[in-house]
Amino acid sequence: MEHAQTRISTKSIATCALCVALLVVSCFFTIPVGPIPFTLQTAVVILIALLMTPKQAAVTTGVYLLMGAAGLPVFSGMTGGIIRASSGFLFSYLIGTVIASAVRLQLEKRGVKQIVCDVVTAVLVISISDVLGWLWMMFFTQTDPLAAFLMADAPFIAIDCCKGAVAIVVATAVRKALKTA
Repeated sequence: MEHAQTRISTKSIATCALCVALLVVSCFFTIPVGPIPFTLQTAVVILIALLMTPKQAAVTTGVYLLMGAAGLPVFSGMTGGIIRASSGFLFSYLIGTVIASAVRLQLEKRGVKQIVCDVVTAVLVISISDVLGWLWMMFFTQTDPLAAFLMADAPFIAIDCCKGAVAIVVATAVRKALKTA
């Protein structure tokens, strides 16, 4: 029994480390679009919520945020430092992945179809990210709600939905591969 717990713990640690690495790599692909750049982070954050428990999601995104806060170049444009125009989005990763993962697990326990669970999870992550990113943008730039929305969210809504769809496809493939392994 103790050996099984160690194996699960080791697997969990390895999974979290892999997802932290995916978050870092997702920042290699940065396209400046005003104060908020386009990256692949949203797709990875949704993938984390789709595949991990809330605790694993918290550890993964928490470690990632701590790395960036310590100045390591893990954020968009391979930069570090936590106070920036995109900080609302960064903080939303921790909150969004934990909440969305918890909701997904509850829906799965109730027998809701996997695709519905996955879509709800992706929508939750995107919604939490957009709201917190928008609120932070208003605070950070001292702009009105509409101006902040146009800077922080409007350019990315359709793109984030596409990233969500890609994350769902990847999560489905990962789940299938893990069942056959």
